[in-house]
Amino acid sequence: MTGTRKLRLGMIGGGQGAYIGSTHRLACRLDGQWEIVAGAFDVSPDRGRAFALAEGIAPDRAYGTCKELLERERERDDRVDAVAICTPNHTHYPMARDLVNAGFNVICEKPLTATLQDAVKLEKLVRESGVFFGVAYTYSGYPMIHEARVRVARGEIGKIRTVQVEYPLEWMATDIERRGNAQAAWRTDPVQNGRGGSIGDIGTHAYHLAGMVTGLKLEKLTADLAKFVNGRVLDDNAHVMMRYEGGARGLLWSSQVAIGLSNGVRLRVFGEKGSFQWHQEHPNELIYSELNGRVQAIKRGTEELSEDAKVRGRTPPGHPEGYVLAFANLYLGFAEAIRAKFEGREPGVVGQNLPTAYDGLKGVAFVEAVVESSEGENPVWVTPEAV
Repeated sequence: MTGTRKLRLGMIGGGQGAYIGSTHRLACRLDGQWEIVAGAFDVSPDRGRAFALAEGIAPDRAYGTCKELLERERERDDRVDAVAICTPNHTHYPMARDLVNAGFNVICEKPLTATLQDAVKLEKLVRESGVFFGVAYTYSGYPMIHEARVRVARGEIGKIRTVQVEYPLEWMATDIERRGNAQAAWRTDPVQNGRGGSIGDIGTHAYHLAGMVTGLKLEKLTADLAKFVNGRVLDDNAHVMMRYEGGARGLLWSSQVAIGLSNGVRLRVFGEKGSFQWHQEHPNELIYSELNGRVQAIKRGTEELSEDAKVRGRTPPGHPEGYVLAFANLYLGFAEAIRAKFEGREPGVVGQNLPTAYDGLKGVAFVEAVVESSEGENPVWVTPEAV
């Protein structure tokens, strides 16, 4: 039984100086559900082993490569319960494929893969294998995002007419990839990152958020990609118009060159009877507006909230909860889903509505469609493949 112990986590990548790796480690430990017992943390085996030892990992589980971790952990009676992949995009597919084939549960950074072909193959493999596969769409961990999803599904704003979602930031407003910033360097390299720049790095977060809250299925899109920084190969700004099944319309903006904005994730959903608005800089409020009526700030931590939101709240009202806690909610959900799988039961509320391999596939298909739409002299309407 896993309920009497912490789940054992292995990690690939995310070593010294890696922001996302440190975030995964903070998030997974927050609720006491996970312990990191193994890892191959760096492309350099020596650096990776040294980092593992500094993290308190036993020497015999401080691995040099993903292959070594897989082969050694597979033979252990106390093997890891899941492996987190925190490496550049182009490495996700081969690592995830091998881990799934070996029967490991996986938690993978987004996007799922660097190419649509690999995403299709990996999602099919996961579906047929029966392993749990979570994708780190962080913003889906916020309590008030789940509250919005529940209220939209109840029909509180009526039939959805339009969705507007954005993720702008200024991080790459200059050519930092050519001035020693390793994180920017691989994100602007199509070999390591894939075909989408801002649209793949942050636009997929926005796309997943819109789909999760509304439940709408994308029918087709048209996009305009820009490369504002001289010499940049991949887009650093994207505008996307979307048409959903059933008639709803959508607008998505992602930008890495929006000076003055820092991870300004915002979602607005407008229906026939009202609207919901959520902004990551004020994550504990969901703004509800009625047609010709009141405007209400629905607060995290209040009794009126759905169970989906309540189980993801951690502190009393008035104490802000932010990004790391949203990330921790993902790990709390992943733990519940994996425990439920081990124990042959349905997961509790916190282990439901999680981003999985299929969500990852939809994200990669979205990026491919956006790039295809914008490749010609004039943008064209494209239907995303495979979803």
